[in-house]
Amino acid sequence: MARFIVVVLDGFGVGEMPDVAEVRSQDCGANTASKLFSHFPLKRLPMLEALGLQNVVQNPDTVMKCNPDANVGIAELAHQGGDTFMGHQEIMGTCPKPPLIQPFQQAFAEIERVLQAKGYKVERIYKQSLVLLLVEDGVVIGDNLEADLGQVYNLTCNFNVVSFDKLRDIADVVREANPVSRNIAFGGNIESQSDPLSMQRIFDAIEIKNGADGTPQFIGVNAPDSGAYENGFQVMHLGYGVDAKTQVPWLLHQRGVATWLYGKVADIVQNPFGRSYLSVVDTDEVFRLLNQDLHEHQHGFFCANVQETDLSGHQQDPKQFWRVLEKADKGLASIIEMLNEEDVLIVMADHGNDPFIGHTKHTREQVPVLAYSTEVHSLNIGQRKTLSDVGATVCAYFSAELPENGTPIKELVDKQK
Repeated sequence: MARFIVVVLDGFGVGEMPDVAEVRSQDCGANTASKLFSHFPLKRLPMLEALGLQNVVQNPDTVMKCNPDANVGIAELAHQGGDTFMGHQEIMGTCPKPPLIQPFQQAFAEIERVLQAKGYKVERIYKQSLVLLLVEDGVVIGDNLEADLGQVYNLTCNFNVVSFDKLRDIADVVREANPVSRNIAFGGNIESQSDPLSMQRIFDAIEIKNGADGTPQFIGVNAPDSGAYENGFQVMHLGYGVDAKTQVPWLLHQRGVATWLYGKVADIVQNPFGRSYLSVVDTDEVFRLLNQDLHEHQHGFFCANVQETDLSGHQQDPKQFWRVLEKADKGLASIIEMLNEEDVLIVMADHGNDPFIGHTKHTREQVPVLAYSTEVHSLNIGQRKTLSDVGATVCAYFSAELPENGTPIKELVDKQK
């Protein structure tokens, strides 16, 4: 009986991708982990230190040490930009497709037409000649301002006005009516001045961003300012060009291996035959659920996302980022205590989110790959060309068909033979 556990520290990159200067110049100099180490030079993350994080980061300022017994490597992003949704699809074995870029201004008319054809009430919201859509008096549709502009549309909802189930139906219609890489439908029980039916707080969070030519081109709701995360938060991610039948959960199911997903990965990866804990943001709760299932199950694949690191990066808040890392470090220690000689743990990230970079978006960074096994030591995992190598390793470990993308880490698979 064996368990394979992957913990994704969302946004915890270890240095800019080689192509950053050409494709994403705003991320030049990004290094989430190293800058945090320099900012908190006397602080430690004991479990991550033991797993070999400093072996990868190589920061001369920190008191954290390298561990010669650790199994460490680095993985590059095969997807463009630095995206949580595509990062996790890539981890699960998807071969990334180039994202389609289209400001919401080029898409709203078709989305409006299709929604109205389905019988939904749709109104236009105008600001500086740009347009958002208000659907059923409780859902605002526009650009996602936190991701790469033009690649994601958000549907921000007040669940006091429109239920999450109804939002899901609206989102399915919107998804069919636009070609960008992702749509995110989310919301909460949002009150404005003690009025649960008011949309004013969402309207007040509307912002405009300029395009490359300096003119206003993107309009959307600032998600943290909208209040959506504060009470009753729920979310659904709808991707483009992702085939779940080529991914880890589906392929493991064909071999009779169960999958458990926790946190944001559960929101964005299809897991129809396993257990998915949706809309879990709190780091302690993610690890509580993971620990609970590891106590009860001795076989299967477990993947957890620590989202609060990423949220701290968006807020450009290094102190909060470090506090979340400390929580995650304790959570990882509790997991390792219960692992046996058959189990494997990989700790990694999906992109960067440098809280010192000067903007609030993800940063295009390489990520650490830290592996723990009682049977494997001092393994050089090397420089992997895609996050999918982790998903391929999971499938190979359970003797399942490999996903469409990725090369297994041979030494971690061989230990199971």
